[in-house]
Amino acid sequence: MAESRRGLGRGLSALLDEAETGAEGAAAAAAGEGARELPIELIHRNPDQPRTQFAEADLAELADSIREKGVLQPILVRPSRHEPGEYQIVAGERRWRAAQLAGLKAVPALVRELGDNQAFEIAIVENVQRTDLNPLEEANAYSALMGRMNYSQDEAARVVGKSRSHVANTLRLATLPPGVKAHLMAGRLTAGHARAIATAADPEALADLIVSKGLSVREAEALAKPSAANRPKKASGPRRAPKDADTHALEADLEEVLGMAVEILDRGGSGELKIRYATLEQLDELCRRLTRT
Repeated sequence: MAESRRGLGRGLSALLDEAETGAEGAAAAAAGEGARELPIELIHRNPDQPRTQFAEADLAELADSIREKGVLQPILVRPSRHEPGEYQIVAGERRWRAAQLAGLKAVPALVRELGDNQAFEIAIVENVQRTDLNPLEEANAYSALMGRMNYSQDEAARVVGKSRSHVANTLRLATLPPGVKAHLMAGRLTAGHARAIATAADPEALADLIVSKGLSVREAEALAKPSAANRPKKASGPRRAPKDADTHALEADLEEVLGMAVEILDRGGSGELKIRYATLEQLDELCRRLTRT
């Protein structure tokens, strides 16, 4: 991927803060003039905005702060493609909404000439780097970014400044049943809860139980595991020969390299290598290592 794509997160910082450091900051400064006050009614939301929910309590709190101190950081907009003299938000819709609640007639904004794809990427980056983005909205944002830009998971991860395993595990949330997604969107389940029950036989029933009982992620993981009574019984067979010191040493070496539990079952020169993972992140890392060229 081109260096400019990997540096998009830093380019966003330059656009928002007018930081003139390095080539990216200089390019941002040259892209347009500084912040200026724009009438709120001339600014419109971006339909590609990945965030669909804005908590009323959070907006009210931000509106109170704006009444007292004003809008401390300008929003980022671009000229509207359809309405001359009007603007579309690229980053900062939450501040724009709170400013309206605060009764402001205008907000400080940076106006930049941005293409559709560049504006789309910036909107995605600005949102997924926030800690309060709903995990399902984040999953949908990655899916949209990969679909629209034809990015792989590795490329999407570099663009948004996240690890590939984080992107891969978040994307799995988009495949959950509707009932589990509803709990996620409402904040009744965390991403950890959702991942814990994703491969269960009936994740929607488990999600309802977790919410009703207020279970922790660890309790959810235990609940999702098949009970001992339902596990297939191991076929009886000859006793395994005790492992020699070399086999134990090899297991220890592999465990140190992989960070996972390893078991070697040797039967006269052939056998099995078992690797146990404790989280989906570990599984994703193992797959990445095995498929790396």
